[in-house]
Amino acid sequence: MGATLGLIPARGGSKSVPRKNVRELAGKPLIAWTVEAALASALDRVVVSTDDEEIAEVARAAGAEVPFLRPVELARDDTTDLPVYRHALAALGSEPVAVAWLRPTAPLRAVADIDAAVELLLETGADAVRSVCRAEHSPYWMGRLDDGRFVPLLDAIPDRRQLLPDVYRLNGAVDVARCSSVRDVLFGGDVRAYVMPLERSADIDSELDLAVAELLLARAAGARA
Repeated sequence: MGATLGLIPARGGSKSVPRKNVRELAGKPLIAWTVEAALASALDRVVVSTDDEEIAEVARAAGAEVPFLRPVELARDDTTDLPVYRHALAALGSEPVAVAWLRPTAPLRAVADIDAAVELLLETGADAVRSVCRAEHSPYWMGRLDDGRFVPLLDAIPDRRQLLPDVYRLNGAVDVARCSSVRDVLFGGDVRAYVMPLERSADIDSELDLAVAELLLARAAGARA
């Protein structure tokens, strides 16, 4: 397939969990979990894109390359993935065949998840692969409030859980894009799903998420002991 770059986006301005990417999780900084999984995978290169000197230092200590710092205008709350991707490739001066986008907020992904997502891109000829898991709550039972009234989001609402169709959500763990297919969005065109179990789909966005991830890691360590 050719070179595949592992790109880890890690800005310093997290508001939901301050300094999230360098917060300790089960004895190591959050970003280190992603760096170590990426380095153990079949990816050809692992680079961290950050605007933050401390994150850069921690990432380098974990073994990742941090050959540049991202400009602050590409590290805002509303910054999308595409300009970060384009900046990284321009800074590196090369374009790999594919980029695996590995968010540090998904510390429970396995090395095998990274390799399997890249392999799925290769096998199918897809433009992108995105990791998903089964949704914990079905949108068929969701709605909005209109002047105190519950208004369903969807027209047909099955009255029994057994009748609900399976639905999946993006879990942010492994997204892979074929660089030649990237246009106006990073993950567009023919997008295939790589399905992961819920227990490896933690997405750290709150203190509660950190606590749950800590428990899941402790349980996994106990199972291996």
